[in-house]
Amino acid sequence: MKLTESFSYSGADVEAVYALITDQAFRTESCANQGSMDYEVTVEPAGDGATVTVVRTQEADMPDFVKKLTGNTVKVKQTEVWSGPDASGNRSADVKVSIIGQPAEMTGQANLVANGSTTDFTLNGDVKVSIPFIGKKIEPEVAKAIRSSLREEVEYGQTRL
Repeated sequence: MKLTESFSYSGADVEAVYALITDQAFRTESCANQGSMDYEVTVEPAGDGATVTVVRTQEADMPDFVKKLTGNTVKVKQTEVWSGPDASGNRSADVKVSIIGQPAEMTGQANLVANGSTTDFTLNGDVKVSIPFIGKKIEPEVAKAIRSSLREEVEYGQTRL
């Protein structure tokens, strides 16, 4: 299932948004802000880019038929491998979100693109749940949870810029 989301950071340039989303303290605070029960954030600089890894346990905000498979909580691992800036100063990242212990993941690409005095953030990915017969019914629920988490982090980030 395709997942496409876009947000804007008004009044912030690409480097300011990149600095925020690769800041270990901010990402840790964001986990707490979203009500994660347990979390670990690492940011490893790599050349002009960075790899951000977030592992967190959170409430399974899913319908009961999905909770029968996952339980009341899920452990999620999110990895973002951010590149250095391109010639225009824009940045991109390969993103992978996995539900640990479950055959569910999202792989895709995030982009930070200058748009005047605003930075546009987009995420394009594919959500896949590899469970015969019911996987396709669960994919929209996984996508919904990813969208919700991303929206909460962006909204929190906008208060910090």
